[in-house]
Amino acid sequence: MQHKTSLYLRWADLDYFGHINNAAYLVLVQEARADFSFYSRIRNGESAIFTDMVVARAELDYLEPIYVGGIDLDVAINVSRIGVSSFDLIYDMSIDGVTCARAKTVQVTVDMNTKKSRPLKSEEITFLSKYLIDSEESK
Repeated sequence: MQHKTSLYLRWADLDYFGHINNAAYLVLVQEARADFSFYSRIRNGESAIFTDMVVARAELDYLEPIYVGGIDLDVAINVSRIGVSSFDLIYDMSIDGVTCARAKTVQVTVDMNTKKSRPLKSEEITFLSKYLIDSEESK
């Protein structure tokens, strides 16, 4: 299963070269992740999850430039790894079926009192497992 969301590309996301700026992609990834663990769950009458995690690593591959704002970017999210206190998300970003970028982030769950990593809770593992793909698919 994939989590799917659409994000609106703003005029402000464009840069001097007339395409979506490389830094804007990290903001888009963040918005997609917020929908995955927070907004979509609230819309479905569920509690938000992973309100106590940080991003430890982000990777982006820019495949096709996006030369226009004012349109929607489709983002599909999968989980590629579930660890003891961290997990990896894979993002496929596309417009009209054409993949424009792929991203991967590593999230670490944090105990907000100690500010140190904490083990994933069983309900978090259950949630992530629904989106887990074979590690070969994520390459």
